[in-house]
Amino acid sequence: MANNEAKFSENQPWKTKKLFFGIVLDARYSYSPEFKFLAYTNIVAGCFSLLSLLFLVLVARQGSNPTHYFFLFLHDLALMSLIIGGCAAATAIGFLGKHGNGHTGWMQICDHFGRFCNTVTVSVILSYLSLICLLILTITSASKSRKMGTV
Repeated sequence: MANNEAKFSENQPWKTKKLFFGIVLDARYSYSPEFKFLAYTNIVAGCFSLLSLLFLVLVARQGSNPTHYFFLFLHDLALMSLIIGGCAAATAIGFLGKHGNGHTGWMQICDHFGRFCNTVTVSVILSYLSLICLLILTITSASKSRKMGTV
């Protein structure tokens, strides 16, 4: 048993592996579909935001057309909805990891994998910041679309 603990103590830069009663427990974001969904939604939103920026540069050169701004509004709204889904899923599973659920028998894991939980917390907070930025962008594009439609 001491030999197993010695093996894992040298290989724990992120402290994602623990040995409990001879069983190795491992915590990774890739084991949870909710955290993978959060990562993929952020990747998709980032890529489509760059495409949106390129589209906006092309629209600015051609002159303003209300339909272009309306499509940008729909685009921003779809990205914001995608990010909301990813943040909600990651927040729900993160809450279970931090506090557990005694009624269903789910244990908290953050007291055993502190650094992993801190990393997940930071990523969820940054995702919520990107959600706020997308909300501001959506409101701005809706306002611009409305102003261009009435002129």
